[in-house]
Amino acid sequence: MTNPQLRDAFSRVRAEVAKAVVGQDAAVTGLMITLLSGGHVLLEGVPGVAKTLLVRTLSATLNLDTKRVQFTPDLMPGDVTGSLVYDAKTGEFEFREGPVFTNIMLADEINRTPPKTQSALLEAMEERQVSVDGTSRQLPVPFMVAATMNPVEYEGTYTLPEAQLDRFLMKLVLDLPGREDEVQVLTRHSAGFNPRDLAAAGVTAVLDATQLAEAQEAVRQVRASEDVIGYAVDLARATRQSPSVKLGVSPRGTTALLSAAKAWAWLNGFDAITPDHVQAMVLPVLRHRLQLRPEAELEGVSPDTILRSILSQVQVPI
Repeated sequence: MTNPQLRDAFSRVRAEVAKAVVGQDAAVTGLMITLLSGGHVLLEGVPGVAKTLLVRTLSATLNLDTKRVQFTPDLMPGDVTGSLVYDAKTGEFEFREGPVFTNIMLADEINRTPPKTQSALLEAMEERQVSVDGTSRQLPVPFMVAATMNPVEYEGTYTLPEAQLDRFLMKLVLDLPGREDEVQVLTRHSAGFNPRDLAAAGVTAVLDATQLAEAQEAVRQVRASEDVIGYAVDLARATRQSPSVKLGVSPRGTTALLSAAKAWAWLNGFDAITPDHVQAMVLPVLRHRLQLRPEAELEGVSPDTILRSILSQVQVPI
């Protein structure tokens, strides 16, 4: 398929998602950018804002295998990655794959399980493989973790380790809907919409793994000039120098910013990224990579506030 045809396919993905999810356009865009970049996505929001429905609907528009894991306090690492199971017939141990062996893994309420189980995903997210009993097993291609989480101040939540947060390409924040959107949600439910039956809502698959791979390759071909690359680096370095930040953006974060900017540029029909594309990706790609100083948190400073300040201060290349 040509680039315009592939872009049209992603436009159809957006239209299919809209059949089940009202609003949340920014989150839908973020999910598509994550897919195109070959990364993972973290969706944060209060309960009931359609985080899980959004991921399930996106999965339904793609002809890909999807599995869901409900993260709970008693979930064990082997429940996610798989484990060795004794076969009484053969007298040997055999590996039984966990739900991580899929194309899109929906990690629901990931911050409701202890750090030990959260860490089970580190190798899978970074290396695209799982190691059990000294044997490494490759995960399917493509592979994406789409994790939902409640705000950390909610009861029964754990803080995600910095190493794991850094492996998410994006953190998307889903807000409560506006009045018009909420009226539309209730109107759909009143008319019989069932969020557990997406097929009845008319949601159909419009992309497969081959087309997604073609689109990902097209995104990798998007050019980045030396000035724009330097701009992305300057933004990341500014986070490390902020007096409110204890831990700034790592080089992995800078690479993620460039990848997301390429995907956003490609979706908009550009063959090279501009500073505008970089700026549009700064908040979703970098917000979860900043670790604030305690005094800044007490003063109510947020990562988004710091990033907006940096965007206004760092010189934009002409």
